[in-house]
Amino acid sequence: MILLQSHSRYLLQILTNRVQNIDKGVELDCHWVEFDDVRYHIQASIKNPHLLHLSVSLPAPPPETAFSSGLPLGAIEAIKAAYGTVVHILDPPRDGFNLTVKLNLSKLPPNEENKQALLVKIASVREVVMGAPLRVILKRLASRFVPSNAGMLIPLVHRPNESFFLVPQVEKATVVFPMRFSDSIDTVLAASFLQEFVEARRTAGLNNAPLCLWSSSPPNELKDAPEQALSANAGFVSFVISPRHVEGKKLDKTVWSLSTFHAYVNYHVKCSEGFMHTRMRRRVESLIQALDRAKPDDNANIAAQSKSFKRLSIEASRGNSH
Repeated sequence: MILLQSHSRYLLQILTNRVQNIDKGVELDCHWVEFDDVRYHIQASIKNPHLLHLSVSLPAPPPETAFSSGLPLGAIEAIKAAYGTVVHILDPPRDGFNLTVKLNLSKLPPNEENKQALLVKIASVREVVMGAPLRVILKRLASRFVPSNAGMLIPLVHRPNESFFLVPQVEKATVVFPMRFSDSIDTVLAASFLQEFVEARRTAGLNNAPLCLWSSSPPNELKDAPEQALSANAGFVSFVISPRHVEGKKLDKTVWSLSTFHAYVNYHVKCSEGFMHTRMRRRVESLIQALDRAKPDDNANIAAQSKSFKRLSIEASRGNSH
């Protein structure tokens, strides 16, 4: 299985090139889009080569998801904690974006290792922003803090107009994903993939992984969910997260894995579909080659017919002589 990287590779490449060629002062203006409709825009001028403006547009949230000033709850605090003085949040953000920040590359750490680590963290701005509310709850779980919203259903956005759901408790947190796919083939493959995913969790080497469940009908945790969330053509996947899954450095990895679980499944469904198409094309090509080899050669047929005609002529002449 291939895990999606938490940082934007293109953004990291832009930042690294900018730092390495800061004296050249090249003007910069780039737009790009990544999975789940997350859009980026980065700009830099020749006059101030150390300053960059980065804007990020997040997936459109469904009505049940709580946003504050266009961002998930806790996102502002998460940005300040992650980047310190290197990043300054601009209010309001640029038109069409949820977040605009000013990056000051002159404030990067002088140590190369620390500098690269911070650049990777900046390139992971999507994880910092979108994972903020989930990180707050799971951090409390790690410290076994008794949440005031224990047992309550919390919707968190992860795709355009779609949420996944979190139910925090004292000793665990249950995360439920309604899995929807627009393509009928993707739906069938995803349902099969998810059932195998649950079975793989039961192998000996994955005993410490979070408990994973799949069902075609909504689980009990979604009894208070909006009606739209109860429709999922590929079923519902539930993960039970324990304190040991979010201790120390495991927290960021768990937050990212949960935030991008649908994209992870969709990626592997598309890979499976492409693999099957490739196998079918190769099979058809091999059958065509077999048919081509089975075709009689026209020149050979003509030669055989000519020999048969000569043989018949000789036999006929011998019969006449007798």
